Amino acid sequence: MKTLNDYIEKLNKLNFKEMYNNDFLLTWEKSDDELEAVFIIADALRFMRENNISTKVFESGLGVSLFRDNSTRTRFSFTSACNLLGLEVQDLDEGKSQIAHGETVRETANMISFMADIIGIRDDMYIGKGNAYMREVSEAVQQGNKDGILEQRPTLVNLQCDIDHPTQSMADMLHIIHEFGGIENLKGKKIAMSWAYSPSYGKPLSVPQGIVGLMTRMGMDVVLAHPEGYEIMSEVEDVAKANVAKSGGSFTKTNSMEEAFRDADIVYPKSWAPFVAMEKRTDLYEKGDSDGIKALEKELLAQNAEHKDWACTEEMMKLTKAGKATYMHCLPADITGVSCKEGEVDASVFDRYRIPLYKEASYKPYVIAAMIFLSKFENPQATLKALETAAKQRKSD
Repeated sequence: MKTLNDYIEKLNKLNFKEMYNNDFLLTWEKSDDELEAVFIIADALRFMRENNISTKVFESGLGVSLFRDNSTRTRFSFTSACNLLGLEVQDLDEGKSQIAHGETVRETANMISFMADIIGIRDDMYIGKGNAYMREVSEAVQQGNKDGILEQRPTLVNLQCDIDHPTQSMADMLHIIHEFGGIENLKGKKIAMSWAYSPSYGKPLSVPQGIVGLMTRMGMDVVLAHPEGYEIMSEVEDVAKANVAKSGGSFTKTNSMEEAFRDADIVYPKSWAPFVAMEKRTDLYEKGDSDGIKALEKELLAQNAEHKDWACTEEMMKLTKAGKATYMHCLPADITGVSCKEGEVDASVFDRYRIPLYKEASYKPYVIAAMIFLSKFENPQATLKALETAAKQRKSD
């Protein structure tokens, strides 16, 4: 039987001091020890909740969320994570703010942060914008703290940007750590991060980029598969190449979904928009060219339709290792015959993996809570121990 001390002892072996009072923006900005600390804290918090031990480490405070794109899982995961630790959540609705009246990023950041401990931002739609905006907000609140405007420095968690989706990829990683019985068992496992057909356009690149940017850290054999023209950011591919040089894994690319799936231990078929097209869309939005945007949408839908055979079918799954690869998706998936006429995955495949898919999603609130925990407590081991000693029940029987 596990105890909370098992998690604490694992933390004692790691160096994650730099995470204190720091943001979580890209997984490849964090060390191996720091990533492992997130996984351990996430598991520890889940262990405590399962054993009815309160994890309320804040008596007051605010988690501010800003979603510039629609969200179900990440929005509720952020709220759940804040609530788990004792923080209230307030959404920043830009339509109801003074931003339209010319309020600057610096001013907005300070005005929302008087009692905020954490800020979560999702800004994934425009290439070159989302991650840059997050860093501007972070710099503003750091300066506000230095200037004595804010008594604490709110730390920022990237809830998805144009470059990376760290809370998703970290939740995905924690899922496969449990699926394969430990992080040490991932070395040499083959994962196919594959494009798949969708009847919609403009899906962000941050999920496939997050996967190749993180899974290559673990000595895995990562295969990125997509039709010609659906390339991701070259900078992220460079990150993946640098990772495998250290981890001993591999990073390869192919224009064949079959090749990627063959003997794969894990498959992740997911639609995304071409990087070049996303750059073009960003430019069109900046110019306010609505006709250009409509023309681009029509062009991309036609381009997608040329690759309807890129789908996770029963036949494709038979190519995987023993025909039983772990199927992953960030959700919601485009399910053929269910959510659309033709999509990313056959209904029979999705239904067979539905329970593990939902479990995969269930790690995200704990991963986000762990990121917050490590950023706000200088000695998280002592904080966990104090919670255990207090033995306060989360709910009364």
